Amino acid sequence: MTLYHDWENVEIRPALSEAELWRLDLSSSDNSLYRRHLKRGVDLTLALAMLVVLILPMALVAALLLITQGRPLIYSGQRMKAPGQPFWQYKFRTMTLHDDDSGATGAHKHWRITPLGRFLRRTRLDELPQLFNILAGNMSFVGPRPPLPEYVQRFPALYSTVLQTKPGVTGLATLIYHRHEDRILAGCKTAEETDRAYYARCLPTKLRIELVYRRTASPWLDFWIMWKTFLAVIPGYDRPRKKRGQQVTAPLAQPNGSAPSK
Repeated sequence: MTLYHDWENVEIRPALSEAELWRLDLSSSDNSLYRRHLKRGVDLTLALAMLVVLILPMALVAALLLITQGRPLIYSGQRMKAPGQPFWQYKFRTMTLHDDDSGATGAHKHWRITPLGRFLRRTRLDELPQLFNILAGNMSFVGPRPPLPEYVQRFPALYSTVLQTKPGVTGLATLIYHRHEDRILAGCKTAEETDRAYYARCLPTKLRIELVYRRTASPWLDFWIMWKTFLAVIPGYDRPRKKRGQQVTAPLAQPNGSAPSK
């Protein structure tokens, strides 16, 4: 598997069976010193350092949102850190307000993204308030993206394993799969189409990748994921490598102009 794997050739597979889940999780271990103690220490130290540096840029973003969009400035959505353990995830608000707001973000929601919201999503500045989620202990810098409650209700056995690793602002599945997921969801014109596509085509693959991360997590892998995520927000950097003997096709324009965020 490469960073820009040819996901178009990956078959659509159902969610993992209980037997396959058991085999994948058999070699995982949460007893390493890094997972038990050091990872949380790294999260706290890095989050506090980033808050000191970024508090003024965050205040500037909040002021711009207040001027251009009005209140509320923060979007708080319920996510799950473990089965039966919800928490509120914080982001700068990038969409117009809508009463019926649930499920994955497909093309049917793109009209709601504000001009400033597009910029915040593309640069991932909208996720800066998640530093407070990290300080509160609900999230880590690196881990599986925190799922919506309905996803955990639909696949409780899978998420009971995946979410033994604390949810993250970024993660392995986010890093290597987001381009293909964006292409799939960009073609969904209704909420029903988006949910079907996400459940059938995106979620099974992402869960497998999250299980791979759970088995291989290390400080070096976490630092690599964070570094690659940082580079991904640089315009022109986040593109597939040229294959030998082939020309790289121009990446599809993302309707919401977002960097990896799922």
